[in-house]
Amino acid sequence: MSINARLLIAASLIAAAVPAYAAVSSGVGKALNAAAAAARSRNAAGVAAAIAQARAAASTAEEKQKTAEMAGFAFTAVGQYAQAAAALEQVGAPCGQLGPLYYRAGQLDKAVAIARGCPGEASQILVAQSMSRQGNHRAAVAAYNKLIASNGAKGVYLENLAGAQFKAGDKAGYLATTTRLIKSDPSPSRWKVLLTEIQGQNMRSEAKLALYHLMQTTGTLNRAQDYTDFAKLALIAGQAAVAKAALDKAGAGSDTMSQKLAAAAAAGVAKEAAEAVKLSAAPNTAFKGGNAYLGLNEYAKAVAAYDKAIAANGPDVDFARIFKGIAAVKGGQKAAALAAFKAVDEKSGMKDIANLWSLYASVRG
Repeated sequence: MSINARLLIAASLIAAAVPAYAAVSSGVGKALNAAAAAARSRNAAGVAAAIAQARAAASTAEEKQKTAEMAGFAFTAVGQYAQAAAALEQVGAPCGQLGPLYYRAGQLDKAVAIARGCPGEASQILVAQSMSRQGNHRAAVAAYNKLIASNGAKGVYLENLAGAQFKAGDKAGYLATTTRLIKSDPSPSRWKVLLTEIQGQNMRSEAKLALYHLMQTTGTLNRAQDYTDFAKLALIAGQAAVAKAALDKAGAGSDTMSQKLAAAAAAGVAKEAAEAVKLSAAPNTAFKGGNAYLGLNEYAKAVAAYDKAIAANGPDVDFARIFKGIAAVKGGQKAAALAAFKAVDEKSGMKDIANLWSLYASVRG
């Protein structure tokens, strides 16, 4: 599941108000005023120059404290988080403020070191996100599990845990977390988070086609490019009616490639019924016949054709199993669907998407 990071660091980076700096010399006060003005106008060079002047002029402990506080505020305002963190660390800023600053500065090892010694949920989030950002997905899994154990199984934590498990190759853990999420909330928005994560992974074209079918079924397919990609894969698989319906959703493109794709889908639809009958007759072409029937929404006939292909035990047997399951789901045959998905071989490259379809079938309606 980036998982791309979806959590916000739940801690304030720096006080929103400009630090007060009464009882400082005029030279320091003037420089701090200039730093505040530069921060408000997002003038990074001005901030750096004014802070340098204030540091040069500061002589008392209070002046140095006020200068560091202003440096934290001003450098944060212009996105220079490392400088802000370094300045605040020198004057003993709290860990809940320093950790997020180092995180945003990209100094993840230091952010983690600080956060691990800092109490609270926000620090645990920071550790987990840092591990994900570093690509240390196994450590991220452990961090999210600890976060959940301490603070409860919030949906956003489970989503990020699932993404980390997927990237770490923990398929059993990923499926368990995904199942937990979907059973508690099978809404399109929940499916969208999970399926979008899967969509970004490399997979064989048959698996991607099955994924697009699931995205369509769960109401999570909405980008024109996704519909176009769905149409291309469906057309290659002999699901011409599926391809045409996807292209209709994508909208008519004026470029030559779009027009050729639309023409090919229309031509395929025109002969799909005859092709379904012809291809389903022989075991070695029954899988293609099942695809044609699936495109025509004739699910019982699709299941029968796929059964013939499965009985033949040819090279497309696992493709036939998963698309039989899809046809059975669409045709309301839950038990047959679950049995088909369960039978998909782990080594086929189709098992992950078969598990997701099985999950959908188990929570549907």
